[in-house]
Amino acid sequence: MRYRILTLNDISPRGLERLPRERYEVAAGLAHPHAVLVRAADMHELALPPSVRAVACAGAAVDHIPVDALSRRGIPVFHAPGANANAVKELVLASLFLAARNICQAWDFARTLGGEDASIGAAVREGRGAFAGFELSGRTLGVVGLGAVGVEVANAAEALGMRVLGYDPQITVQRAWQLSCGVEQALSLDDLFARSNLVTLHVPLNEQTRGLVGEYRVRLLPKGAVLLNFSRAGIVEDAALIAALDAGWLHAYVSDFPNALLKGHARVITLPHLGALTGEAEANCAVMAADELRDFLENGNVRNSVNFPEAQLARRAGSARLAIANRNVPNVVGQVSTHLAGAGLNIAALLNASRGDYAYTLLDLDGTLAAPLLDAVRAIHGVLSAHLI
Repeated sequence: MRYRILTLNDISPRGLERLPRERYEVAAGLAHPHAVLVRAADMHELALPPSVRAVACAGAAVDHIPVDALSRRGIPVFHAPGANANAVKELVLASLFLAARNICQAWDFARTLGGEDASIGAAVREGRGAFAGFELSGRTLGVVGLGAVGVEVANAAEALGMRVLGYDPQITVQRAWQLSCGVEQALSLDDLFARSNLVTLHVPLNEQTRGLVGEYRVRLLPKGAVLLNFSRAGIVEDAALIAALDAGWLHAYVSDFPNALLKGHARVITLPHLGALTGEAEANCAVMAADELRDFLENGNVRNSVNFPEAQLARRAGSARLAIANRNVPNVVGQVSTHLAGAGLNIAALLNASRGDYAYTLLDLDGTLAAPLLDAVRAIHGVLSAHLI
């Protein structure tokens, strides 16, 4: 079978190389695609045809993808967690220095100096005091969210001599192993804000995190604190940040999401969403997304999906594989097994996993699954999608 992959953005050639031409047709504007490969295009108003089995995002954030609607169709959404972590980490570290030493404001001042060298030197001596900053070593950095990026930022900040507090009630075992033993656990989000001179945010935008940082939490910060937002714009209430800056409570705000309120403020550094914008990060994300997509289409395996559980089952030589996405309700697997038994098909291997409202099952069968039987499986109450691989 030759799979058709619809691209909605320019995807790094490094990623496209993972989809060999003999098995994949990859292009923009394809009709009846088996899957979609996207980087940042907004998919919320995009009508996907019934042929689509999966969506893969060459990036970590998926707020531009209608995940809930795709889940109801049994379509896994893959992403690339950690593939751009180093790029974001480096920009966060750079921004810590920019804010602490008032580098952007000082640079603007120096660029406006006129006259001969003597007059420029005099102006420097007179004006440089306005840009006195502070050193990071010995300061406390609060890291909200200890996923791939947050862990790298925390470890790097500790290596700079900072005291680091971390908060993430959903930290995974994998990330916990990667975290430096010197990073302290904050008791709560409020505890982290109250004890941090600088706070950096690394959480996804969802209903739980929207407006996470508003007037209340800004006022928990010590006077002269710095806030960095390289997550998403909606996580911070910008008006509250501006009010705190104008009142002299905060020293600086660094945001990767410019808007009319932020972009001209003297104590705000706004960047044009540069977090993961490096050639290396784009290539890493594209490679990870393409590999996840290929493993799903060719083997039914689910890795790094945001809406379905992890499911990886080694292929058995000579077996037909059935992949089923369903609502997490009782007796779906039992009904599938009954249908298969009625057709005289033995299950050679089975993997079933669930995650919240959804479940996913892989079955390797001794024999051939006929089209009418596949239709019968798809008709089972709770089954959202079923494909023979």
